[in-house]
Amino acid sequence: MNYQEYGNKNKDVIILLHGGGLSWWNYREEAEMLQDKYHVILPILDGHAGSDRHFTSIEDNAEEIIRFIDENLGGKVLMMGGLSLGGQVLLEILSRRDDICNFAIVESAMVIPSKLTRALIGPAFGISYGLIKQRWFSRLQFRSLHMRADLFEDYYRDTCGIRRKDLIAFLRANTSYNLKASIGKCSAKINIYIGQRENLGIKKSAQKICGAVQDASLNILPKMHHGEFSINHAAEYVREIEHLWR
Repeated sequence: MNYQEYGNKNKDVIILLHGGGLSWWNYREEAEMLQDKYHVILPILDGHAGSDRHFTSIEDNAEEIIRFIDENLGGKVLMMGGLSLGGQVLLEILSRRDDICNFAIVESAMVIPSKLTRALIGPAFGISYGLIKQRWFSRLQFRSLHMRADLFEDYYRDTCGIRRKDLIAFLRANTSYNLKASIGKCSAKINIYIGQRENLGIKKSAQKICGAVQDASLNILPKMHHGEFSINHAAEYVREIEHLWR
């Protein structure tokens, strides 16, 4: 797994895990804002542009990050955050190592599997994959994601860099992930964020996470869609991070 790093390596560590189909730039602004006070690490999840291996599973990504923390960061960090697929990887990490961080932000993570959606991914993206490199098609997809306009070139470049096999693999994993019972042993304070305009599956997933973890809080963001918080509102996201330990 490859990593982008910001700040002084002698400071408290924050790890942020990007959403599916994106890359480390999902959290670039947050990292730039935090780098004077913290050591910020942005892993590039497997199968995404800039990664060093194909995507296999959420569980394998979680294990890679745990190994990185053990080998390079003394086995524990201050805080971890993750969006969507990154949020699922984070939940898997917390279910495997209950004391790996003190605080966590889980944004828009699905933990209720959808067999129908998973079954449709292969045929749908098998047909449409060739269109991804067409700028007009990519712009349509980009607009549907409600991201800031200035991120389009990052989005277009990196979606073009995702292989068909990896795209289908991580989308299937995203729609199949089930929250592990061991998450209930997590000692980190978990803050869950979802947009008011998220789909029902994400809303139910947030409630499920809250029900499974003793020290968890749910925050519903008015008028926001999936992923808007970390992608479009970096300053607010950073304020929430720093508020966690005040």
